[in-house]
Amino acid sequence: MPRVLIAEFMHETNTFSVQLTDEATFRAHGAYRDNEIPGAFRGTRTSMGAAFEAADKFGWSLVHPLVTGANPSGRVTDAAFDLFAGQICDAAPGVDGVLLHLHGAMSTESSDDGEGELLARLRKRIGPDIPVVAVLDLHATVTQAMADNANALISYRTYPHIDQYERTWQAAELLQRALKGKIKPKVALARRPILYALDGGRTTSPPFLELLRRGDALEASGDALVVSVQAGFSSADVHDIGPSIAVTADDRGKAQTIAEELMDYAWEQRRFSSIHFTPLAEAMARAKAGEADTGKPGYKPVVISDYSDNPGSGAYGDATNLLRAVLDAGLKNVGFHAINDPEAVLAAQAIGVGKRGRIKLGGKVDPTMGGAPLDLDAHVVAITDGYFLCHGPMAGGVWRNYGLSALLRVDDVEIIVITHNGQATDLAQFTSLGVDPTRKSTVIVKSMQHFRAAFQPIAREVLEVDTGALSTRNFKERPYKKVRRPIFPLDDI
Repeated sequence: MPRVLIAEFMHETNTFSVQLTDEATFRAHGAYRDNEIPGAFRGTRTSMGAAFEAADKFGWSLVHPLVTGANPSGRVTDAAFDLFAGQICDAAPGVDGVLLHLHGAMSTESSDDGEGELLARLRKRIGPDIPVVAVLDLHATVTQAMADNANALISYRTYPHIDQYERTWQAAELLQRALKGKIKPKVALARRPILYALDGGRTTSPPFLELLRRGDALEASGDALVVSVQAGFSSADVHDIGPSIAVTADDRGKAQTIAEELMDYAWEQRRFSSIHFTPLAEAMARAKAGEADTGKPGYKPVVISDYSDNPGSGAYGDATNLLRAVLDAGLKNVGFHAINDPEAVLAAQAIGVGKRGRIKLGGKVDPTMGGAPLDLDAHVVAITDGYFLCHGPMAGGVWRNYGLSALLRVDDVEIIVITHNGQATDLAQFTSLGVDPTRKSTVIVKSMQHFRAAFQPIAREVLEVDTGALSTRNFKERPYKKVRRPIFPLDDI
């Protein structure tokens, strides 16, 4: 039986964030070791769920030392990286193959290329001949070190990301062919001087769809084993920032030619964007106008997404500009997810369920990024441990933990407050606290795009706003120092 190592170590690092990501942050999100892993992930539509199914099909003997990840935030501490990378590498000697689930945009205190460093350490332990296949987020910042130390890189093809399960099955099937000696894959990588393009990774927009179409044709013809398109991650001040094409094939020279041709198309399409922000005042007016129809047959709420305070891109999740606008506009029957504020949750707990009290909410990490704290007279509706099961398109049937959580009611706005930061991607983030988003007039979510998988089906319309928080799309206002220059759109090239 081939002995295969499977592991997951995920982090998307916003290097502009002042919040370091330490071991405790990973453990709060979830850090599973060894024998804890099968019970948590077998039978789920997750990357690890697919890996277990593939092992059963192919007769692999598995080594599974670690599954962990943390919500996007600041640089991973060297201590946390060394700990978790060490757990993976220490389990590697003697394996016949490796299947990893990584993000691809991790930076640490001492390295801008966390995955490249992990793969290099792993390759040093197992030698040059053991096949290593990695599944990546399509917002990966793929580096040459990653390409050189892996035999295949396979990125998601959906945004919202609902295909981790399918991509891991694809990776497992390729790894099985490599273990049988039928292929000897290598990775070729192409980039251009672009910081942000491909519509930020929106896979339903023309540039990304065309690249996926071309990739499908190349894979079907046998010219490539895998064609992966990465939009990159723009909230990282790193040299290798930006979109990339990774082509996996037996012939690296041929793969390089293919990657360069596809990247030429990405360069041609670099100005395309389907993102349109609604001014905050207009968004409030449109939400107010629809309140009269609440409860009528076929009614659906308006969903407003706070693009710039998206915890999924490393924003703090405590910006208050949007909540302030909602309260000032007097919107009725509103569900708001969420304000990340551990102090406010503890204050709500001290006040007690069913009671009212003053709470200073949000804006505490950096009041200049999205709004200062709000001093509110709040009714504490509910307190939970923040631990619940999700079943939406992105959840895969797994448990999530947002830490001690509170539901506050201010006027007619129900505000969810959480301890562990995270964007809105599943209806259970509302229903676990007793809020039915389908019955609301307006639903507010802090998310750029992932919210669409679960919330767009319940919405009559979706409005996106930029409230000036950490993940604002105004790239020229960001203090980039390490990115290679000249680069689009910072420079006129």
